[in-house]
Amino acid sequence: MIVQPTVNEDTRTTDVVVIGAGQAGLSSAYFLRRAGFEPDAGSVVLDGDRAPGGAWQHRWPSLRMETVNGIFDLPGMAFEPPSPQEQASVAVPRYFAEYEDHFQLAVHRPVAVRAVRYGPDERLLVETDSATWAARTVINATGTWNKPFWPYYPGRETFRGQQLHAAAYPGPREFAGRRVVVVGGGITAIQLLAELAAAGAATTWVTRREPAFRDEPFTREYGREVVAMVERRVRAGLVPESVVSVTGLPVTDAIREAQRSGVLRRLPMFDRITPEGVAWDTPTDGAPSSVEADVILWCTGWRAALDHLAPLRLRAPGGGIAMDGTRVVLEPRLHLVGYGPSASTVGANRAGREAVRDIRRLLSGRGVEALAA
Repeated sequence: MIVQPTVNEDTRTTDVVVIGAGQAGLSSAYFLRRAGFEPDAGSVVLDGDRAPGGAWQHRWPSLRMETVNGIFDLPGMAFEPPSPQEQASVAVPRYFAEYEDHFQLAVHRPVAVRAVRYGPDERLLVETDSATWAARTVINATGTWNKPFWPYYPGRETFRGQQLHAAAYPGPREFAGRRVVVVGGGITAIQLLAELAAAGAATTWVTRREPAFRDEPFTREYGREVVAMVERRVRAGLVPESVVSVTGLPVTDAIREAQRSGVLRRLPMFDRITPEGVAWDTPTDGAPSSVEADVILWCTGWRAALDHLAPLRLRAPGGGIAMDGTRVVLEPRLHLVGYGPSASTVGANRAGREAVRDIRRLLSGRGVEALAA
């Protein structure tokens, strides 16, 4: 027998709960305020971090503003360019904090969301470590930082050296003089390869696919094509692909220098991990039979942090969540902002506006049928 959760005196009620206060969450909160959803009574923003800044406050200390892959303004307030040498983990969180204060977004933190469940009275229950919120709609903006992806390769548990994900990368200093295998074909892998080599590490780069470098400018037309490709996948309920797999790697001056120096000499993905390093069973493309290593650095990306939505049973047969814009097809009261085609700074802003527009139509129409209008 399924026991229906109840709304009691310990449950707080509101129209909209926003989960997450990174770029996507703050954008959504801004448009909610503009639409008349006042903090707490009409909308509430819950964030798991202790301070403003979203994932940016956790970026590695060697990531400077000059190497950041673009920061797009939050809606209604321009991001004044800081010093190119300033740490991204300082500059961007400062901007987010100023933004929250300027628009009086009243973010609740630190609040860990444990689960989102179906509740009574056509509400969704957002269960946290401090309270339960009964909401008429939910905007999920939890991003990916809390879910680094570690692919499994045989022998991983036998490696005698150090393994870490880019999410825990402390900067290049401690790797000087060490042999580092960098795994991954994205922008993060290339940035860390270059700075590790400059710090005196002996690097080896491996990727599953041949890296696709794009020297042409990223025009608006090309951007629309990329968004359309990702949108087709999420509409079909497939897991969104990484941005680089769709766009290719933009060729910058730093990348050209790394290519000239030989740092970006790529090897195909190894077949197994040994106690001393990595190995190929049938070497191809100039790969050796094995490479000794002190460190394996997994720059293998992140996955959408959606485990708290599991009680809603939203997964499609393709492994993803079928979407119509930002709206979840199986649960129209739930919007995913910063997921799929909106998983970028500019995309998150646009998606926040669209989600709030959809929510206004839903709540004013007193039913899902209002969305078909």
